[in-house]
Amino acid sequence: MCKVLACAKGDDLNLPKNCPTEKQNIKSNSFKIYKEYEDFYIKSSEIEADGYGNWVRLKEIGELCIRMSYKKVGIAFCKGLQKEAAIIHSILKNNFQLEVISVICKVGGIDKSEVGISENKKLNPEEFEAMCNPIGQAEYLNKMGTEFNIVVGLCVGHDSLFYKHSNALVTTLIAKDRVLAHNPVGAVYGADKYFKNKLLSENVDGED
Repeated sequence: MCKVLACAKGDDLNLPKNCPTEKQNIKSNSFKIYKEYEDFYIKSSEIEADGYGNWVRLKEIGELCIRMSYKKVGIAFCKGLQKEAAIIHSILKNNFQLEVISVICKVGGIDKSEVGISENKKLNPEEFEAMCNPIGQAEYLNKMGTEFNIVVGLCVGHDSLFYKHSNALVTTLIAKDRVLAHNPVGAVYGADKYFKNKLLSENVDGED
């Protein structure tokens, strides 16, 4: 909700009193950690400049892999986006000469009931329904030695577990939104109008 944005201007003299930059000493603390990722961060920032307004995200990912000299990249994808994942796989392989290892969310073939999901929370109760297995996806790509991983449409929360268990750094190409054709920002743009009622919690009472 900040209206000053002094941090974006390098204006340390006019930082608001509640600014995290000042309160948590973010400037010096985070800067130390960047030394561990210096090459990666610099090349990412160069891509921002080189492709600004011209390169689509998929091209940016491919260019980052080339500039980082990555040879083997992973794709952790949702079963519902298998077609899209195949196209992405092909582009990274043929256009950027990368070795691509992909793994579907249902890997392992474990029924949802085995992890404690009740039958009434299955899409098809009383039938075998494979659980999404983001930790299995991460472990597989770890064993395959991927140097960089790409998320394609993993479920909310499942993606979080993948990020946590992936040894390699991760970027997201497609964020799942089944209602908006995987374009979740659409709900943000329509939050005060078309999607206002769709953004109410099912478990929180609305305002009077």
